[in-house]
Amino acid sequence: MKITVMTADEQFITLDVDPDESVENVKALLEVETSVSLQQQQLLFNGKEIRNAERLRSVGVGDGDLVMMMRVSQSQPPRCDCESTGTILRSLKFEKERVHGDIIATVIASATTNDLNFNPDGSAINPGAFQEHFKRSTDLMAQLLQNDPQLAQAILGNDLDRMQNLLRERHQQRLELRRQQEEELALMYADPFDVESQRKIEAAIRQKGIDENWAAALEHNPEAFARVVMLYVDMEVNGVPLKAFVDSGAQSTIISKSCAERCGLLRLLDRRFKGIAHGVGQSEILGRIHVAPIKIGNIFYPCSFMVLDAPNMEFLFGLDMLRKHQCIIDLKENVLRVGGGEVSVPFLQEKDIPSHFLDEERYSKQASQGLGSAPESSGATVKNENLPSGSLVSGTTHNSNTQGADFESKIAKLVELGFDRGAAIQALNLFNGNEEQAAGYLFGG
Repeated sequence: MKITVMTADEQFITLDVDPDESVENVKALLEVETSVSLQQQQLLFNGKEIRNAERLRSVGVGDGDLVMMMRVSQSQPPRCDCESTGTILRSLKFEKERVHGDIIATVIASATTNDLNFNPDGSAINPGAFQEHFKRSTDLMAQLLQNDPQLAQAILGNDLDRMQNLLRERHQQRLELRRQQEEELALMYADPFDVESQRKIEAAIRQKGIDENWAAALEHNPEAFARVVMLYVDMEVNGVPLKAFVDSGAQSTIISKSCAERCGLLRLLDRRFKGIAHGVGQSEILGRIHVAPIKIGNIFYPCSFMVLDAPNMEFLFGLDMLRKHQCIIDLKENVLRVGGGEVSVPFLQEKDIPSHFLDEERYSKQASQGLGSAPESSGATVKNENLPSGSLVSGTTHNSNTQGADFESKIAKLVELGFDRGAAIQALNLFNGNEEQAAGYLFGG
């Protein structure tokens, strides 16, 4: 409802308040409008003073009534000696009220003047009459559509259950806002030497900074609140079309057992590389497929895979193959460039990605992190059951007897032959540091 306040200097101020608002909160609003402190205000209605603890409805103040504000000389109670703290708390209070209070006050005030009441939980007693009242009022619907389109759509769409739920939510927001207002008002006049009060003031100031940062993000970076769709491209593995999850944070390219079987590759599974991938959770490594053709665009490329017993993940194109085939993730053009740019394939839009893939991204990430993804690579280890003790398929820890300048030089020679470092380390560990056998193994694979 709207009330008019006349000050001692004959200034008229219109306030939009709730009928059940406390007089103290009305004075707080007037403090912002007139710069007259709450303690120096005396409010009169029909010639009688109304007290801080009283509610407007209980003293008979209704929509359109006139209230007098007198200024009295009175010493203020102890306040925090930091004026900026009070300003911050007041601005926080009224900023929240603008966000949540205006539309709720409009609803309640309108309902009250039309003999429509609410249940204790905030829902309308007669939802049909409440809905019809708003539908008949063009001005109210325009205000609702601007300030609370969710509630407006529920009313216009004849969804009474949704409307009631939204009214309950708004009621809870209002109760929470009122509780916060009371706490903030108490802090404004708290003992500046009280440790607990200072702690609460500090928390309120910190929260205001967070709220301002959130508001700035909504204005300048709204896409940060939207869902980010992961990168998928169309590929063919051994002639079978797949939608590949491109993940530069995964150290190895991985394929599920079911997908490998569907692509006709399970017969090539080398179980000597069986093990357990430890990272975020763990997955069983069934083995490795050393080479198979993948088609990206119109060109075929050789690719090797780790085969995981991961039913929630199909195919993940990892950093090993991204490096090997000189891939470029071009987010400006939204394409994956392969072979230094000889082939470009577009990343799939969300509508082109099967819905169950979007739900499985979490599982794919867990599987890839078990194979040494960026967040867990320093601690992820994949132990191979059939390799010499201390050797690893993936990770950062190697048997101490294979480390040293001699071992590094052997790795360097294999890298010069065109193999990636991880594969060279695997081969050398497999053949106990024998460089020739390792090279023959890599060329044969």
